[in-house]
Amino acid sequence: MQRRFQQVDVFSTTAYKGNPLGVVLDGQGLDTALMQDYSLWSNLSEVTYVLPANDARADYRFRIFAREREFPFAGHPALGTARAWLHAGGVPRDPKQLLAECEAGLVPIRIEGETLSFASPPAVRTGAIAPHELEEMIQILGIDPQQIVDSQWTDNGPGWAAVLLENSQQVLGIEPQIPNKPGRWKIGVFGALPQSSAPEKFEVRALAVENGALREDPVTGSLNGAAAQWLIDAGHATAPFANRQGVKVGRDGQVKLSVADGQLWVGGTASVLIEGSIEL
Repeated sequence: MQRRFQQVDVFSTTAYKGNPLGVVLDGQGLDTALMQDYSLWSNLSEVTYVLPANDARADYRFRIFAREREFPFAGHPALGTARAWLHAGGVPRDPKQLLAECEAGLVPIRIEGETLSFASPPAVRTGAIAPHELEEMIQILGIDPQQIVDSQWTDNGPGWAAVLLENSQQVLGIEPQIPNKPGRWKIGVFGALPQSSAPEKFEVRALAVENGALREDPVTGSLNGAAAQWLIDAGHATAPFANRQGVKVGRDGQVKLSVADGQLWVGGTASVLIEGSIEL
């Protein structure tokens, strides 16, 4: 049947320079296998499906698929789905903040004009990266271990680990390599930008290795959120600040990080660029 569909550009003020997201607005009645099939076929990094809420407090529920894998939470899908829902006529109970339900629970999303911000969920894995794991990450990144200032697991759902390098040029200079042995890695790399020439605090790259393939994510909300909390707690940054991401893949992404009432918020622009219907 024909279902309403939108494609949203997330985390950029310039069209087609952020991270694209496919949103199926009428997801009710679709089984998991079909959701996986369309996500894989679409070749988008993520596709979401909007469903009626199970929790009476939520404005809607959504499921997130990255090809055949389902995520309990991810940042750019959270903001992109919220923009699509609002654009399609959704009316939140609170005009300043909606509540979106996903597998990870309720996600508050603030509405401030063109900027949407989600409350970064608590990490499911933190702490030091084991030496043998960090060694493998270093091999994938192809960097000198001496360049690493700090590192930590920063996983709030998708599985991210974060590595802080000395500066942004080291981040941009990385030429990642696919490891010889099988495994799944999601590595976020951060390096301070020169504050005299850039409004953002850190240059960011998000690298994923799975099934012998390497992919770089254009702009990543979940990584920036979880890593921001770590960077603030470790004394490497002070909120509010913004990060830049996507330079190496031809994008111009900006992620805004702020703290209010003890909660870290991750925000950016999200714009609907394609809308119509899809046969599912």
